[in-house]
Amino acid sequence: MLRHFMRIEIDNELLTAMVERWCPETHTFHLPEGEMTITLKDVAILTRLPITGDAIIGTTTKPYAGWSPLIRDRLGFDMPTTRPIQGRGHPPLNTGQVSITWLVTHNQNEVEIGPETQEDQVERYARIYLIGLVGGFLFPDKSIWWILGIWLPMLLGDWDEIGGKSWGSAVLADIYMELCNCSKVGAKQSGAAMFILQLWIWEHLPIFAPQGPRSYWRADDELRNLQNPPYGVK
Repeated sequence: MLRHFMRIEIDNELLTAMVERWCPETHTFHLPEGEMTITLKDVAILTRLPITGDAIIGTTTKPYAGWSPLIRDRLGFDMPTTRPIQGRGHPPLNTGQVSITWLVTHNQNEVEIGPETQEDQVERYARIYLIGLVGGFLFPDKSIWWILGIWLPMLLGDWDEIGGKSWGSAVLADIYMELCNCSKVGAKQSGAAMFILQLWIWEHLPIFAPQGPRSYWRADDELRNLQNPPYGVK
């Protein structure tokens, strides 16, 4: 599972150049050809994330007993709340964050899912994968290896409720907010799903896009035969 959460290669120079052209007042890029911006339709095409459904909202208040009881109840194990023996770094479960790295590395034995795998194991694997996907790709902080604990009630909740959320609109709002933060003097790093913005740049400004082979596509992939498929599916 861990290999799926490795950092995506990002063109930092390209994104920096675009951030310098971002206007926080209008949420658009000011380019020589005019103003452009990434839209909900772009996010839907590039990622296939739903842009309709319930808004992603929740409380920022931590439960009185912390996150440990929720993790124990839904995932079936306890996470350490103390520092490693060496005394360096943060504990895997602290006041406001949960270590994605710890969750993944301590559940790698469940990577091989087969017909005889018990249902609770499959569900635990799926929830950990979802936590990694949300915390490491869709709403990453500057480290990408930690997720805020306030996400846990939603990601460990009912599956139908999770699938009925408007994930695409929340991701786009997060990108907008991070672009506004990065455009401020003194900003050095960014969070948010900047890989989506990079795909959008490749799609709309193809001079910056790489030319990769399509040989790894499945023969039955419906997008294989499109003349100009979006970069999110290449």
